[in-house]
Amino acid sequence: MNQKFPLIYLIYLLTFLYFLVFSFSWALLMITMASIALVFYRKYYSLLIVLACFTVFFYMVKQIEEVKENKQVEKISTIKPYIDTLEVNGSRLSFRGRTDGQDYQLFYNFKSKEEQDFFKKLDYNLIIYFQGGLEEAEGQRNFSGFNYKQYMKNQGIYRLIQIEDIQGYKRLSGFDLRLYRRKAILWAQAHFPTPMSSYMTGLLFGWLDKDFEEMGDIYTSLGIIHLFALSGMQVNFFIALLHKLLLRLGIMQETLIFIQIPFSIFYAFMTGLSVSILRALLQKNIPMKRTMDKFSVTFLLLLLFMPKFLLTTGGQLTMLYSFLLSFLLGKFSHLKGIKKTVMESTVLSVGVLPLLFFHFHSFQPLSIFLTLFFSLIFDFLILPGLLLVFILSFLGFDFAFLNNFFLLLEEIIKVVNSFFQYPLVLGKPEFIFLVVLFICSGLFIDFYRKKVWNTIIALILLLLFFIVKNPRQASITMIDVGQGDSILLQDKWSRRNILIDTGGKLRWASDESWKLTSYKSNAERTLIPYLKSRGIGIIDSLILTHPDEDHVGDLEILAQKLKIKHIYISQSSLEKKSFAKRLTKLKSQIHIVKTGDKLPIFDSQLYFLSAGLEGEGSNNNSLVTYGTFYKTKFLFTGDLEEEGEQYLQRNYPHLQADVLKVGHHGSKSSSKPEFLQTLNPKIALISVGKNNRYKHPSQETLDNLSSEKIKVYRTDQQGAIRLIQENNVWKIQTVK
Repeated sequence: MNQKFPLIYLIYLLTFLYFLVFSFSWALLMITMASIALVFYRKYYSLLIVLACFTVFFYMVKQIEEVKENKQVEKISTIKPYIDTLEVNGSRLSFRGRTDGQDYQLFYNFKSKEEQDFFKKLDYNLIIYFQGGLEEAEGQRNFSGFNYKQYMKNQGIYRLIQIEDIQGYKRLSGFDLRLYRRKAILWAQAHFPTPMSSYMTGLLFGWLDKDFEEMGDIYTSLGIIHLFALSGMQVNFFIALLHKLLLRLGIMQETLIFIQIPFSIFYAFMTGLSVSILRALLQKNIPMKRTMDKFSVTFLLLLLFMPKFLLTTGGQLTMLYSFLLSFLLGKFSHLKGIKKTVMESTVLSVGVLPLLFFHFHSFQPLSIFLTLFFSLIFDFLILPGLLLVFILSFLGFDFAFLNNFFLLLEEIIKVVNSFFQYPLVLGKPEFIFLVVLFICSGLFIDFYRKKVWNTIIALILLLLFFIVKNPRQASITMIDVGQGDSILLQDKWSRRNILIDTGGKLRWASDESWKLTSYKSNAERTLIPYLKSRGIGIIDSLILTHPDEDHVGDLEILAQKLKIKHIYISQSSLEKKSFAKRLTKLKSQIHIVKTGDKLPIFDSQLYFLSAGLEGEGSNNNSLVTYGTFYKTKFLFTGDLEEEGEQYLQRNYPHLQADVLKVGHHGSKSSSKPEFLQTLNPKIALISVGKNNRYKHPSQETLDNLSSEKIKVYRTDQQGAIRLIQENNVWKIQTVK
């Protein structure tokens, strides 16, 4: 006999099927099959038909995506921008647009300040005529790294366009809700000072500009950036406000829904159509009594109309938060006041913790209490206050004096951050660990009143966190930092770690202020996420081979995000005054290296073979390190060139290496035949930027390596390169 199944059970199974189709893994297949077996056991036979239909739907979505990706035009010369996506960052313009039924991400470098001003103030729709080239977005380049190509695909964008020259515009008329959002943002920016305008556009319209980037990083570090992620808080506020106004105007209760629905559509567009807002609005407008059923129907509707939403971090987090809130409703009704609020906030944090670790690899424990405190300020003071002053500003009132409140708020946030600068880093769990973490977190929440069970589950959680934070295998990783160097040596169970160089990019300053562009550092996009994914919150030893920007450029940002215990440099590198000054600002212990010094790592020591030749900042000033780890010899050469190679040959005539980190990114001035013949390496690692301006590695160097039958691995072609130690054998993995 067929049994009626609960909607939430359908959602549970659909989630597994969804990821099985879009992100297959054998572990996921086994869990899905075991879950479907329970369907037969419980006799939910009609559920199987629904699951089959959705499985076909998921495969259709995947096939359509592949067709769209492969069937792209070769040239585009016109585009209609989504007006509310225009973002001006110094001399750089970025926006999304549509032409011939397809969305694109576009970039353009302004030719003049007048052109920049035009786009900064643009408040009408238009078509742009241009010349430009299409290209694919860059895929993942580091282990656990950001996949920009997949991110774009999840947004329905399969090509990027770099505009070379704008040839003209055509102004458009007509009704467009996106245009109202754009005008509201421009009004706030024009009539309110910063940072007040940033809080206004962020909390009312879901738009945070580049001016807020520094404070955004601090909010993120403290784990409270979600205060700006528009969702249930704002939706509840605006819907409740709408109800009060309409009831005061004499509108009948039964009629409210007919006004609430069009208002919800308007509000969705005014806040940028984010998944979190759409989810909250759907749940608010679905006429069902049970909260869990509302959640389930919302989930199904989003799957049908935005089938890729669950592949995004924002989509996963908003659904998990919503599920936890639905699950917790009434669970702590026996508690009162602040105790109830603290318990709910703690349980929410525990429930979402596994997903935070999976995506961000770190957690700020203080965020539980900061969220409690600041959410009250944001909910009951800042949000209604900003709405009121925004509306009154159209009547000519000046509220610039209120900016002092936001300046004070930011100073308080900065002071708090100075005391709690570093979050708890626990690493990225593998899929099977992620599932077990979710199960344990769920049990911990469900059994919160049973002290014995909770103690057992808490101990299991701690054990799992320990395993995730401390990888079981030793590894050496050449991180893909573009045209630069950064190599991580990590002992098994994270007993010790050594980082050789930080990478970095040389930014060319402009004499014209309007061209100044704010960038996220290279390390924030490459090095730091990888270190966190490996559970590294503290760098034991940082070796800075020489003070070139592509080796030490990201030193400061690395020190801001992670604690660095010891830094090792050469004496001659201090002759570069600007570099010496940078070191004085750090809290790390600085060591001047001498030839013969050593650092413990793995089953041996990492030796300094050269403390740098004479010459300020020269490539041959590089610190050279060497070690035999699990019977394999490694040589790391920094930017060593021919003169430095000859120094090693003279002083270490019997030096050999199984794995050679090629000097100076494979330039023709390094890796000479005599040096390679002396070392006799089997593997060569080259850290080099894709399509770099220096044309590294040189063909001459590649020919030298080939003639010695040395296997070459390059970050520009293969992304990050990792050697994992298993049973005294190093196995090589690459991202590509």
